[in-house]
Amino acid sequence: MFSLTSPVKSPYHNVPPGPKFFLLMVASITLFLIGNIYLQAAALAFVLGLYLLPGGTFFKEGLRMLWPLWPFVGIVFLWHAFTHDILPGLIIILRMISAVALANLVTMTSQLDEVIALVTRVVTPFRRFGLRPQILALSIAMFIRFLPVLIEKGGLLVQSWRSRSTRPAGWRVVVPLALLALDDADTVAEALRARGGIEPDKI
Repeated sequence: MFSLTSPVKSPYHNVPPGPKFFLLMVASITLFLIGNIYLQAAALAFVLGLYLLPGGTFFKEGLRMLWPLWPFVGIVFLWHAFTHDILPGLIIILRMISAVALANLVTMTSQLDEVIALVTRVVTPFRRFGLRPQILALSIAMFIRFLPVLIEKGGLLVQSWRSRSTRPAGWRVVVPLALLALDDADTVAEALRARGGIEPDKI
């Protein structure tokens, strides 16, 4: 399993996750309220400046984490080009890149255990409605930990297909990847059961 926390230390690592998530919420709402393309471009430039502050290595890592966005950027651009409505499409693209980049920045500079502790504290009042904070925190942790694993395994499946065929892999790797994900989930479930599972909430 992997962590999405960047090993490259930055000033953002010293900020607790609570204020960072609050600022992320405010920034995301602000981005969706902005309808001017120049302001959206300025916002994206500001976000990229935040990535540049810790240095070139951190900046490159941030760009690498934004790479999975390119299919969505392409789809949005092609659709708005087809409908002859380019300007709103560009605004959506800039807004999407800025919002995801800010979310990645928070993830890259926050320790997973701190994020889980924050989520547990926030959702604790909902325990009276039947929500178990431990299960929610564990689900978030498993998602963050295993997402890079699934991406890596998907890349290996594509490489394996390319070594055996000249046709693009496309949908053909979906079923094997789903089976690998189910196998990993079964293994993790067995490991959790072997360790006693999740303790009941202490009210």
